[in-house]
Amino acid sequence: MQVIILEDNPILAEGLSLLLDNSGFQVAAVATDAEEFAKAIDEHHVDIAIVDVRLPPTFTDEGLRAAIEARRVRPGLPVLVFSQYVEEVYAAELLAAGSEGVGYLLKDRVSRVDEFLEAVRRVAAGGTVLDPEVVSQLMVKRSSPLDRLTPREREVLALMAEGLGNTAIGEKLVISDGAVHKHVGNVFLKLDLPPTDSGHRRVLAVLAYLGL
Repeated sequence: MQVIILEDNPILAEGLSLLLDNSGFQVAAVATDAEEFAKAIDEHHVDIAIVDVRLPPTFTDEGLRAAIEARRVRPGLPVLVFSQYVEEVYAAELLAAGSEGVGYLLKDRVSRVDEFLEAVRRVAAGGTVLDPEVVSQLMVKRSSPLDRLTPREREVLALMAEGLGNTAIGEKLVISDGAVHKHVGNVFLKLDLPPTDSGHRRVLAVLAYLGL
């Protein structure tokens, strides 16, 4: 699996490269700014891009803009962005630009190696991964769709927003697969999601949950 990294901090970039190389990934390129990143996207057909939100020159949203542009040029390109802090607007904007194959993690999540690598694999496979802290803060900002849900259904939806499947949700909440399936069905019903394939409905449920 080939990866492009967009990170201006040389120590963090090197650490990510070594971690990924030692975990079976192939780092095709490491870019330090949006221009280098755009060139790398043109030159390499990668499976996922890992992007820091804040980059020179303003250290605001250059990385996010670069990620959104890369997905415009390469529709469906999986992108995992990370930031030092929860930035609700940036997370919401990334998801609004296309919810499949996207992730948003806090930088301290990278130190949890197994979780980080699992997030990379999940996003590369087309899944959605959100840091639990991001989910929590977005929920506070946009809670109106949750009014119809029971506390347990909210827990299930929060874990769906983190990118977990039914089996993993059941393990987290210590409930059966059947119970999870029932809760997920209730979430779809209460959020007025039309019948369609299950994967698409999960994405729509997460977007409704986040108010997008």
